[in-house]
Amino acid sequence: MIATCGSARRSLARAFADRDAGPVLLFVEGSAGLGKTHLLRELAGLPETPDVARLWWRCGAEGGGPAEDEAWREPTLLLVDDVHRADEDELRRLRRVLAGLEPGSAAAVTYRPEELPVPGMPLGGSAMTYPFRLTVLRDRLAPWDEERVRRAAAEVLGGSESCTAEAVSALRERTGGVPRAVLDLLAMLREQRPAFTGTAAEVAAAGVPTRLAELVLSRTYALSPAHRPLVWAAAVLDGPAAGDELIAVAGLGAVPGSDALLRALESAALAELGEGRYGFAVPLAAAAVRDTVPGPVRQDLHRRAARALGRRQPVAWAAVGEHHRAAGECRGWLRAVEKAAESAAASGRHQEAITLLERTLATPGIPPQARARLAPLLARNAVTGLRSDQTVEVLEQIVRDADLPPAVRGELRLDLGLMLSNQMGRFEEGWRVLEVAAAELREVRSVLAARAMAALVTPYWPGASLDVHRGWLIKASAAADDSGDDAMRTAVLANHVGLAMSWADPEAWDLVARLPVQSTDPACVRQAARGLCNAADSAVWLGFYRRVDGLLTEGRELATRSGAPYTEHSASGTRLLQEFWTGQWPGLAERCEEFVADTADMPFLSSDAYVVRGLLAVAHGDWGEARSWLSQRGTFGTENLPVPLGATAAGAVIRLTLARQEVADAAEQARAAWTVVAEKGVWPWAAELAPWAVEALARAGDTATAHAMVRDFAQGLGEADAPAARAALAWSRAVLAENEARAEGRPDGLLAAAETYRKAAAAYAELPRPYSEALTTECAGRCVLAADAGGGEGGEAGEGRASASGEAPAAPACDRATTASAIAGLEACAQQFTDLGAVWDATRARALLRTRQPAKKGRPPGRPSHSDQLSPREAEVAQLASSGLTNREIAATLHLSPRTVEQHIAGAMRKTGALSRRDLAHRI
Repeated sequence: MIATCGSARRSLARAFADRDAGPVLLFVEGSAGLGKTHLLRELAGLPETPDVARLWWRCGAEGGGPAEDEAWREPTLLLVDDVHRADEDELRRLRRVLAGLEPGSAAAVTYRPEELPVPGMPLGGSAMTYPFRLTVLRDRLAPWDEERVRRAAAEVLGGSESCTAEAVSALRERTGGVPRAVLDLLAMLREQRPAFTGTAAEVAAAGVPTRLAELVLSRTYALSPAHRPLVWAAAVLDGPAAGDELIAVAGLGAVPGSDALLRALESAALAELGEGRYGFAVPLAAAAVRDTVPGPVRQDLHRRAARALGRRQPVAWAAVGEHHRAAGECRGWLRAVEKAAESAAASGRHQEAITLLERTLATPGIPPQARARLAPLLARNAVTGLRSDQTVEVLEQIVRDADLPPAVRGELRLDLGLMLSNQMGRFEEGWRVLEVAAAELREVRSVLAARAMAALVTPYWPGASLDVHRGWLIKASAAADDSGDDAMRTAVLANHVGLAMSWADPEAWDLVARLPVQSTDPACVRQAARGLCNAADSAVWLGFYRRVDGLLTEGRELATRSGAPYTEHSASGTRLLQEFWTGQWPGLAERCEEFVADTADMPFLSSDAYVVRGLLAVAHGDWGEARSWLSQRGTFGTENLPVPLGATAAGAVIRLTLARQEVADAAEQARAAWTVVAEKGVWPWAAELAPWAVEALARAGDTATAHAMVRDFAQGLGEADAPAARAALAWSRAVLAENEARAEGRPDGLLAAAETYRKAAAAYAELPRPYSEALTTECAGRCVLAADAGGGEGGEAGEGRASASGEAPAAPACDRATTASAIAGLEACAQQFTDLGAVWDATRARALLRTRQPAKKGRPPGRPSHSDQLSPREAEVAQLASSGLTNREIAATLHLSPRTVEQHIAGAMRKTGALSRRDLAHRI
């Protein structure tokens, strides 16, 4: 009985379990390095065979194997290794031994199929007569899959840090999953200096393990000199190739080439990798062979390889270029690189084109005319795709080349300016470069001049005022019309959409409707996608959250279809902002961190995620993390953030500074941030800054500037349809009214401020913005409770401050219904904070409630004493302490003294067994 069965090892074990069963013969087939000897060791240790004798027979070794007439009176497991090495005499002896196997015994025979003298016959050319009672099985060993390679990498490299998906994929690809090659290559990586970090480039540069190199070279140079060039051709092509391609690259005729291919296959120098496709069983082996080919011969092989690959369809131009380069054919190399980059860009693979062009242009000695062709191609891909620091360096070097034609230099300067501004966040520098490009291109290329002017229409950058951008819009529109280029007109329209939406131009939505989303021109579609995503971003800042989904969905679909990854990524950042404002907080912190990781090579593109993650950290009470995220974790200067994002981050930082009672610092920060927004003149972008800036200045005593801020904000908005800014204006007015009422000890002023806070809360509820709604509801309740107490009680806006006049507070000014309504509102917003996960805010709101709902003295029967568990107050204090807040900050939040906070923390640590404040986070 003959079987091909992957469960052969289990069948072998069952043979020993049933002593009445017939003997079993297991053939184990596997090419070099697949682990045949290792498998025999596993079989020798089968737990089902504790009383079975093991007998090893290593073929080709002198004196190996048992005697032919040896009588086996006990169950025996015969382990025969490398039967392909046996000569005819040893095979004859082995056949007799196997034919004589008795019940209760078994044999496992391993061999390399590629080295058998007679293919398919491991026991030699003479057919063996298998006894009827003998069960014959065959097990074919297979290469490791990626999961098994990953486990091996973790074992050898000592952890998972270097076992990146990129590294594992490269290991599997280069070794073909052959276990011996995998382990040898991992051993080389383990000894690498500097330490292996898990990149595919490191795997590629590691070299060829000695064991693999010696095996493939011994097989190659066992061939006759006439046949050897065919293996060299396979090494140069470095991948599966058709037989006629190998023969052509080797420079052999049809008949000698076919003969050489047969000899290479017979000697296992090459293997059939698929139907009609040949190459090395272990791809890494190609490098070992290629390194032994004499230089002139290798260049000839590369020259013929370039021609052969040029006949494939579709042509792999990047590979063709590499062969031309290795052959010393510079012109052919550069032409192929250009075609490869154009092909990659046409199919949306911009990063592939960028990498190829960067590497090419960084090569010394590139002729000026070639640089003039390739550099604009690199710039166009870099602007459309994702940033590369090296691209900027290359472009900065090229634009200084005085031999470049003016039109080419102007185009490169344009793309450099776009990259500096959009991908790098270096706005001031990018603006200067774009202005020079616009002037440089005005006389030579009207289309590109319009493109430079259109870029200067974009209002997000700090510095230039709204009026300056409007002036550039007039120039860009005229230049686009003069050019007659539809894609250029669409580009100007997309930037016009962004400009109009930013300041809530009444015509903005009509401009959005004019974007040519149905165009069949990919260039127009890319610009339309950008216009839609610009509109979505502006809609978020204006507060039109319900319109964002449709704009983003259509914009991202167009960006994907037309190959605009930068636009896709920017849309993802807009989505994070929308989710924060609309209260979609579950999992939002993780989504921000994932986006930051995915765009690690372009931190400016991640700026939305950084700010949203920082805003969440503020609400969670994790203030140390909040400052880190809001400052972009040092990836680039926050002064270069887009104006609305910078204003939002500044508002959050001012809020943190106020909570820490550092009022003077908060006021300074407010003045600086307000100056940026005021200079820009896009007043809807002040929405996330204004309430906190006004509060900082009012609390610092600079009421004149606080009033001026509110006045400028209101005048700047005018009649603009900007719901978020309208709500923020009401909030700012309420903050100013509250602080003045507190300073003057006027309960009626506090009630008026509470009413304005409620109007702001209603406006935020309409948007909807639940977090802002809860914050303003809390402020309204705080004002009512302070008025009810006579005007002297504080909250986040005026914690612990007495009347500025020093007089006793006035009598309560609230009726019971007003106070009860305020308390109900505070209870609702405390729950809303809790539902959102805003730990700090929820704790502060509950603390404010307790000022009017003090705990009863004594303890009712049955109530726990908290002698061995945290009291509610201890739990609150411990939660805030574990977030990183200081005692003073906790005291300000909970209306306690720092001494009381210290006692609560000590009690919490004692009861939980925590060793430090940070340890409390794991204990509570």
